[in-house]
Amino acid sequence: MNRLIAIVAVVVVLALALVLVLRSRSESPLATAGDVRKGEYLVRAGDCVACHTVQGGRPYTGGRAIPTPFGTLYSSNITPDADTGIGKWSADEFWRALHDGRAKDGSFLYPAFPYTSYTKVSREDSDAMYAYLASIPKVSQPNRPHEMRFPYDKRALLAGWRVLYFKEGTFKPDHRQSEEWNRGAYLVLGLGHCADCHAERGALGAVKAQDVGGGLIPMLNWYAPSLGSRQEIGDIVEFLKTGVSPRRAAFGPMAEVVRHSTQHLTDADLKAIAVYLKSQPDDDEDAAAGVRMTSPQREQMMKQGARVYKDRCADCHQGSGEGVARIYPPLAGNPAILMRNPVNAIRITLNGGFPPSTQGNPRPYGMPPFAHVLSDGEVAAVVTYIRGAWGNRAAPVSTVEVASARGVPLD
Repeated sequence: MNRLIAIVAVVVVLALALVLVLRSRSESPLATAGDVRKGEYLVRAGDCVACHTVQGGRPYTGGRAIPTPFGTLYSSNITPDADTGIGKWSADEFWRALHDGRAKDGSFLYPAFPYTSYTKVSREDSDAMYAYLASIPKVSQPNRPHEMRFPYDKRALLAGWRVLYFKEGTFKPDHRQSEEWNRGAYLVLGLGHCADCHAERGALGAVKAQDVGGGLIPMLNWYAPSLGSRQEIGDIVEFLKTGVSPRRAAFGPMAEVVRHSTQHLTDADLKAIAVYLKSQPDDDEDAAAGVRMTSPQREQMMKQGARVYKDRCADCHQGSGEGVARIYPPLAGNPAILMRNPVNAIRITLNGGFPPSTQGNPRPYGMPPFAHVLSDGEVAAVVTYIRGAWGNRAAPVSTVEVASARGVPLD
């Protein structure tokens, strides 16, 4: 009898142990060093550090302001701190946040967290990202409450938004395309969440599914151009790796993406992204519609712009606008100059800037600001000139557009 009781006790203990093991595999992946390394790479590919780190702050501790037309959101602490971070989150809960846009308590997350793209991330990749974030230093830093206006501060209303604009589901390969193309699509449409900047948004902030045709970034007054590219694949790879290419340089939010994310990707993944982007249509270049202006008015503005260009711009960008490859971008035929929305060219003229410092281009050449020496009319004239000289045929720029851009904060 005692022997039977002992056998039953052993069986019960083994059964409980099995349940605990299975539960631990569900709630917390059995991370290996390989998982952590892979997760670090994927977290970089997703550019998580950019939103979850304030300038000068410790990585992944949150608190960065994310302005929206509906109020200001603040990113969360995603270090493994148990009280203020995600230290009490399970792998299942982390996956649910990425895949379904829900917090640990099941409440809806605001779509400023790009779960509309992250839903395409595979469970295997989600678990690797979780393993990496669980391995980084814990930092106790309470999350800052959001400052959303009524009624957008009522998360329950997101249920209706999700019905209209959110479709849950992991990435499904297009079997008509190559493995390389599908890898690029997975990175662009999923983990890279490129549509969150490079797509047009509707009245409620939603983007069209798989749209990377260009759009204005809300509240930042930067225009993210169409990702459909006429560039050669090698030039796209170089731009994403170094922040410069023969005809382009990364400024504004894209410089941050290159610095924190794309320069760290493998050449194979960068080429896959380029292959995918090369297959997409580009409707942003050679934009001729815009501000209405009579022929005499445009001629007068072009003359004024030519004088400003000669005095302020020609030494670097050359008299004929050809620039110096990988140092001073060309302005003749430059897609960044010819976009429908001229705000980027206006802001660079006003504020100057530098491409990101990357391993492949550690000391980039920059452009000085001219906001303090040029009037709104002079900026409008010189941007109109570079958009209309040397065979460029883009719309003129108004002083109203310049004044609007001048008042926008740099960050």
